[in-house]
Amino acid sequence: MAESAGSTRVQLCGTFAIELHGRRVDDALPGRQGRLFFAYLCLHRHQPVSRDALIEALWSGSPPPAAPAALTVLASKVRAAVGPDILRGRGTLSMALPEPAYVDVEVAASAVHTAESAIARQDWRRAWSSSLTAQFVARRPLLSDIDASWVEAWRRRLADIHARSLECYVTACLELRGPELPAAERAARDLVTVAPLRETAHLLLMRALAARGNVAEALAAYERLRVLLREELGVNPGPLVQEAYAELLT
Repeated sequence: MAESAGSTRVQLCGTFAIELHGRRVDDALPGRQGRLFFAYLCLHRHQPVSRDALIEALWSGSPPPAAPAALTVLASKVRAAVGPDILRGRGTLSMALPEPAYVDVEVAASAVHTAESAIARQDWRRAWSSSLTAQFVARRPLLSDIDASWVEAWRRRLADIHARSLECYVTACLELRGPELPAAERAARDLVTVAPLRETAHLLLMRALAARGNVAEALAAYERLRVLLREELGVNPGPLVQEAYAELLT
């Protein structure tokens, strides 16, 4: 977490940490429910959230009869921790973070979009740096001590961001070549691991191996994909992968 005065940083992936106006406040939240309350409102901070939605989020579809009263008490405790200027509302609640605010999940989503746009423009350096930013957040677990359906949905989003950022990073490294080629291979192997049925992952691994002169390994990577798709889905690799395979044989 940054130490600069006046900063606003929210880290929901990895170690849970909140800094508001340059002051750490995460330890002041009322336990697990307080963290869950803050995280939900933070991830929906651009719109007011109803009390019913918060009850659903906090008690995972099985709220106790006293849930409305418990929510009122919890909101009061969180408001005391973060300040009434930040946690606003009564009937509906919203998290008004001091701007500019760094929220790691938002940063990852924005960075992968930037990386993909840079790839489309063939701006390899920007794609390289933006994809690294997205990876830094998305590879870490979101709210690791929380078991809730809405958290699982956000985890799936981050898993997709992680895979997309790895794809952008490998693509950029392959275009930059030189000292970036070993990194391309490592990231491509990571991509195959996190997204084993993603054909572009295997294609990028084949390209990375071939770029490093390891054509036999690239052919073996193709064969692993072929067997995987046949066993899992009963299909063959798509045209782009088949074309890359044919080129490796020439």
